Amino acid sequence: MPHVACGNCDCAFKFKIADTPHCRRPSYGSHLLSSWTIYWIIVAAALNGSAVNMRLFLLLLASVMLAGLTLATSSSSSSSSYSYYRLPTALRPQKYNLRVLTHLDNPEALRFEGNVKILFEVLENTKNITLHAKNLTIDESNITLKDTSSADKKNCISSTEVNSIHDFYVMHTCDQLVAGEIYELTMPFSADLNRQLEGYYRSSYLDPVANKTRWLSITQFEPASARLAFPCFDEPNFKAPFVVTLGYHKKYTGLSNMPVKEIKSNNEIADYIWCEFEESVPMSTYLIAYSVNDFSHKPSTLPNSTLFRTWARPNAIEQCDYAADFGPKVLQYYEELFGIKFPMPKIDQIAIPDFSAGAMENWGLVTYREIALLYSADYSSLTDKQRVASIIAHELAHQWFGNLVTMKWWTDLWLNEGFATYVASLGVENINPEWHAMQQESLTNLLTIFRRDALESSHPISRPIEMVAEISESFDQISYQKGSTVLRMMHMFLGDEAFRAGLQSYLQKFSYGNAEQDNLWESLTQAAHKYRSLPKSYDIKSIMDSWTLQTGYPIINVTRDYDGGSAKLTQERYLLNTQIGRSGRGGCWWVPLSYTTQGEQDFNNTAPKAWMECGKSGEVLPKTIKDLPGADQWVIFNTQLSTLYKVNYDERNWKLLIETLTSGDFERIHVINRAQLIDDALYLAWTGEQDYEIAMRLVEYLQREREYLPWKSAFENLKRMKNIIRQTPNYELFKRYIQKLITPIYIHLNGLNDTFSSIEQQEEVLLKTMVGNWACQYQVEDCIPVALNYYRAWRSEPNPDMKNPVPINLRQTVYCTSIRHGTDQDWQFLWTRYKNSNVAAEKRTILTSLGCSREVWLLQRYLELTFDPKEGIRRQDSMWAFQAVAYNEIGFHLARDYFMKNVDFIYKFYHPITKDMSRLLPPISEQTFLESDFEDFKSFVSNNRGSLKGLEQAIQQTLETMLTNVQWKERNYNQVARSIEVLI
Repeated sequence: MPHVACGNCDCAFKFKIADTPHCRRPSYGSHLLSSWTIYWIIVAAALNGSAVNMRLFLLLLASVMLAGLTLATSSSSSSSSYSYYRLPTALRPQKYNLRVLTHLDNPEALRFEGNVKILFEVLENTKNITLHAKNLTIDESNITLKDTSSADKKNCISSTEVNSIHDFYVMHTCDQLVAGEIYELTMPFSADLNRQLEGYYRSSYLDPVANKTRWLSITQFEPASARLAFPCFDEPNFKAPFVVTLGYHKKYTGLSNMPVKEIKSNNEIADYIWCEFEESVPMSTYLIAYSVNDFSHKPSTLPNSTLFRTWARPNAIEQCDYAADFGPKVLQYYEELFGIKFPMPKIDQIAIPDFSAGAMENWGLVTYREIALLYSADYSSLTDKQRVASIIAHELAHQWFGNLVTMKWWTDLWLNEGFATYVASLGVENINPEWHAMQQESLTNLLTIFRRDALESSHPISRPIEMVAEISESFDQISYQKGSTVLRMMHMFLGDEAFRAGLQSYLQKFSYGNAEQDNLWESLTQAAHKYRSLPKSYDIKSIMDSWTLQTGYPIINVTRDYDGGSAKLTQERYLLNTQIGRSGRGGCWWVPLSYTTQGEQDFNNTAPKAWMECGKSGEVLPKTIKDLPGADQWVIFNTQLSTLYKVNYDERNWKLLIETLTSGDFERIHVINRAQLIDDALYLAWTGEQDYEIAMRLVEYLQREREYLPWKSAFENLKRMKNIIRQTPNYELFKRYIQKLITPIYIHLNGLNDTFSSIEQQEEVLLKTMVGNWACQYQVEDCIPVALNYYRAWRSEPNPDMKNPVPINLRQTVYCTSIRHGTDQDWQFLWTRYKNSNVAAEKRTILTSLGCSREVWLLQRYLELTFDPKEGIRRQDSMWAFQAVAYNEIGFHLARDYFMKNVDFIYKFYHPITKDMSRLLPPISEQTFLESDFEDFKSFVSNNRGSLKGLEQAIQQTLETMLTNVQWKERNYNQVARSIEVLI
């Protein structure tokens, strides 16, 4: 996160700069280049002068220029001689006593003050205390330091200094701190409750009864923002118990990680109280949480289980019922899965009106965006309900993976996020098996990673981290979805018994401590050998390091010898950028090979029948599969998409598959593998490794398909083609093709008719919702007239905020279609409903629909009010409005121009949480396909480096996506048109 330089009006440090050298660790100088910056510079230099890779060189050069500016700006504000990015190891906190007094009475002066008493052990003799503090006023005259071994051993702070790059607050002591001794440091601090949605900040909601704004305070410390709330050792491996005491007006409620121990009157401020919470278990600073609010709650403790409460603003408390029911169930499931009882005496989950992250797993006090926790049966769709379940399951899984056992450093963030993502799908599947959450989640993750990780500018799951901004960038699809995907792969090749045993051993061994991925591999290897899931010559580290320590994933080329009954397999990295030659597609992955044949059709066996192995120096070892059928039968590798790789077959095998899909018993092929075949065929055609004629012939079978997952796979791929083709003369041809493809399924599902009450399979609800959306976009059958009738009926209601006749699961489609084909009054009606709505899920549905207009002036006005806080769109929701306009074919150019012309303003709007700003980029990159537009955006990046700090990774991926679109247009546009003409 960008640092506010001292001397700036926002920097509230009070300190005296000292010249005393501070050299607990080796100093690498103030111009500390991250390893990733160096990597890109080297790659760019290597490519310089190569005509083939000149475009990629320019892409990387723009990224390096961005990174260089970030480093130069940061280093100029450093005034400390200690510049290593990690804390010194001479001190170890033993306990924190944290007292915070919060003032919420005056909206013009929302602030807090307090003091922190830190007991710490000295591991090595030193005269320095280095910890983290940022944007805090610290009264140095009241800092105290004493040796706890004797009242006679007095010490003091002689001087202080600050390193603003890494947020270090350095105190030089009068006398040496002696190894083995325990000291007590007390530091007073104060600051405003900020508006930046990090640290200790303010949030608010409108009380509809009194028509007044109600204020509350809340924390968000992950990854490195506890230092904005109180001075601390703000790294994950500096765990210690906490005693938190909150002071506030007695009309409020105080919440923290632990239960309340004692409430006392504040003898200095009338009507204020002090609320002390019980001492916590040892925990990392990023997991501390506290809030002062006037919320209501619903208790839902299961028998013989942990105290469980769900909190929300009083006028939304009825929306807590689902979360209050689901949460305790999934917590109980995890206790059984991990073999360890939930280690805290209570757990609260709370919905915060202003919240940047989706949710945060603070131990015992889990915080959520309202849309992630609240559910209304009258306003929330099935998709909304599943999202709430998945997020709750994710956050509660963290109570073990992340909280009980924490990564040593942010390099292994994926150990937190990948595990929580995967285990959440197990939890939801256990509680709601009718949703088929495992299949849905697995395919969604794979589709996401097949796209993201095919960019050369992607990164490994486990990667070096040296700056706070790099930590924030790691909270991405690679840590979450790819992390989850490789864990699912491991679960499938180990089997359930060995997988669970390995996890339980790991959690028990490192409880209340810190670990790294090698510790997990060791526990799982022991379990794998015990249960004979792996040969003794194999170990988990060798296998999994190939997936976590290198970027990307492989494509397996399968070339069959039909006469000999065998197949030769080769692997290389799959990349979307076709300018990168074979030498740039290296790498080797240990690949568990599961497969079945047309004769067997055994898709339930996902265990590997063979392995693709890597040599000791990382080279690919050749692989031949024997005992395969003859020329009349297909083979399918990667049953149920159990592993993250793409498969390209020889032409004959593809034709055998197409024959079964288009005219045979296609449902004998597992539904996930049908989705796989669509995705592989269309990707391989995109990059030129397959002919579009074959790919489009395969997709034709969808006219027979009635399951959700294959259609989801198809629509994800067709959307990427649509984003380009709809800006070209051949769009009419593409529209006719889509109409032909989806008319049968639209009719089969009874169009937009409200048949939801009679649908037995939950996935059919999702299918009907998705197909209806595409059908109205492409004017299929009666889709548009039916949607407009629903909307007119709603507009005619006397009280449209209380009664809405539009079927809940079709509201996105109906709203968007009606705004697209409607009047200014239709738009204003929906905007009024947004302002009046009390349900976060409904508000998001409306936000995304308002961008569907085809009126330029309306879209322009919508863009402007999106970034105007007075208009009622909260900052965390602004990206939904922007994306809605940007994905609209009329709004795309407006949104792109708005972003490029107002980038300074937008950067300040989101600062310091630049990750939210990066979410505005995908609709721009995905729809840019002209070389001239690509060059214009590169120039824009080069000329606006200061307003793109912290977005280096997102900018790299944006430019590379644009480049691959340019390549696709040049290579495939005419071929796609010819293939479609044949089919329609």
